[in-house]
Amino acid sequence: MTVAKTPTPAMTHQPWVPVAAVGVTLVLWASAFVAIRHLGHDFSPGSLSLGRLLVGAVCLGAVAIPRGLVRPSGRDLAAVLTIGVLWFGIYNLALNQGEHHVDAGTASMLLQVSPLLIAVLAATFLAERFTVFLALGLLLAFGGVAVIALSTSPGGHRDTTGIALCLVAALVYSISAILQKPVVARLPAVQVTWLACSTGAVVCLPFLGQLISETRAAPLSSTLWVVYLGVFPTAIAFTTYAFALRHMSASRLGVTTYLVPPITIVLGVLFLAEAPPTLAYVGGVLALVGVAVARHRPRGRIPTP
Repeated sequence: MTVAKTPTPAMTHQPWVPVAAVGVTLVLWASAFVAIRHLGHDFSPGSLSLGRLLVGAVCLGAVAIPRGLVRPSGRDLAAVLTIGVLWFGIYNLALNQGEHHVDAGTASMLLQVSPLLIAVLAATFLAERFTVFLALGLLLAFGGVAVIALSTSPGGHRDTTGIALCLVAALVYSISAILQKPVVARLPAVQVTWLACSTGAVVCLPFLGQLISETRAAPLSSTLWVVYLGVFPTAIAFTTYAFALRHMSASRLGVTTYLVPPITIVLGVLFLAEAPPTLAYVGGVLALVGVAVARHRPRGRIPTP
């Protein structure tokens, strides 16, 4: 293994770079909900998870290995492996199965309990400040998500199995984000993502037989969608998220995921011809306001001479 120099926190970037990374992450993650729903008829949850993770691991390895790998400490390696099992393995399996019971829009709403969990966990384990603006922003954004969820739930019907699976995905995502925060401060984001993605692929290896048989039976367009999931929402988006997490607090970054449901709605209109009701737009605006409030940083007082 080639050992590269450990990056130091002193490495600086333009202020807009982490913001751009967040934007890329949100758009690609939103597209994943639409793609997973589209593929539900051709790929089972386990085979879809494995196919997506195998593609992602290959792409990430092609970037991480030539750049040189930083030797992780035992603690960091344990954290990365745990992230791989939880976020890349269990998360994908739970979400894919959940979208067999609830639609993509509802699934994206249910995942938005994670910023609340991240904020609480970050305050508990990372000593991040739980400010008044963050609390207010969380409440506003969560209210917007709730409005969207109510407006897109046909007849008020709830599938308890699908809801439970999506909440499991939200829980393991929140735990993984907290575990990842200190790790990406010491290791390159692409290396962390590659190791975690590869671990998730190993977790899903029991579904290899299903993946082979379903790929043979599926149309080429569906197979290309699986490749898309592996390259963009997995390899690229998880790396940009890890990069942004290195330069932002976990709670502030977590709350930006409230933008995923509105983006998912737009993509659903464009690619699935699903037009949301008017109330969904109200919820989307409320979610945007909540994110803006949560990211607000009050200016320090100027000391009196």
